[in-house]
Amino acid sequence: MSSQQKHRIQVPDGLRDVLLEFSIAYLLEQPGDVIDYAVTFFTKLQEDRKTTMHTSAEPTSPDESIMSHDEEPLVNRYASRRKSVFAETYDPENDDEDEGARAIFPKTDEQRARLCDSVKNILLFRSLDKEQMNEVLDAMFEKIVQAKDYIIKQGDDGDNFYVIESGTYYAYVGEEQKHIHTYDNRGSFGELALLYNMPRAATIQAETDGKLWAMDRQTFRRILLKSAFRKRKMYEALLDSVPMLKTLQNYERMNLADALIPQTYAKGDRIIKQGDAADGMYFIEDGKVSIRIQQDAGEVEISNLGKGGYFGELALVTHRPRAASAYAVDNVKVA
Repeated sequence: MSSQQKHRIQVPDGLRDVLLEFSIAYLLEQPGDVIDYAVTFFTKLQEDRKTTMHTSAEPTSPDESIMSHDEEPLVNRYASRRKSVFAETYDPENDDEDEGARAIFPKTDEQRARLCDSVKNILLFRSLDKEQMNEVLDAMFEKIVQAKDYIIKQGDDGDNFYVIESGTYYAYVGEEQKHIHTYDNRGSFGELALLYNMPRAATIQAETDGKLWAMDRQTFRRILLKSAFRKRKMYEALLDSVPMLKTLQNYERMNLADALIPQTYAKGDRIIKQGDAADGMYFIEDGKVSIRIQQDAGEVEISNLGKGGYFGELALVTHRPRAASAYAVDNVKVA
């Protein structure tokens, strides 16, 4: 085995864990400046470490930790503190609300095709089956906006969830209306107020003329949340079993669970290949995975992982090619 291969593999666990924690937080929040974010992140990490030496208490409010809002902008750092809003979560499994008649807004084939293109990469829709997706497309209605129109205002009650088809939109928070995010012809916003029964956490204003697709509160909850919530609960349990993710706050863990995409592999399938560019890390939901490295005499197993294990993170945090290959020992499901 070459010295370069050894260097890739023999990364101290402490370094790997802190780099992975930083990478996950960065990818979830996607801030504008990586250096500024890194300074904030590691300063906060150092402060938390000092605090932990004196007390084991958790942070007293959500915005005292580095968190993210997946599709909606990062608002908790700037918004007024509300300890109660995160306790008012909506639980689809306990929702006995009358679903009523299915909402259908007629669309031309062209409109439906445009809407499909707008929603295909939104995390909230990835767990839906074909029938549920068709119901989503039926339920969304078009909203034409003009430059300087206010789509939502911070502090208002949530009524709709919005998907952007075209246009540029600015997100503002606080009394000073601090600009914190720009949506440019893609993305979505408004889900937090519907998901957590909380007032709008930011103001969204159209910077240009544009088109949005909207879904009302009741339909959003009935279709999207019931499906997404089941998936989230399953993946949260999986992530909770991974020791290196224990430091994530609850909301960070929920966002990460939403981002996971299930994949299955048959016995003997190669999941990742040594030397390839990294495209993601993997969490084992079921089955066993063999981690192997290539040596002069052939591939040698260096680890065997089971449910709750993870792999592929090293290449992500070091930005180097895969240092090892991973094979399905039996039928494997990963996310």
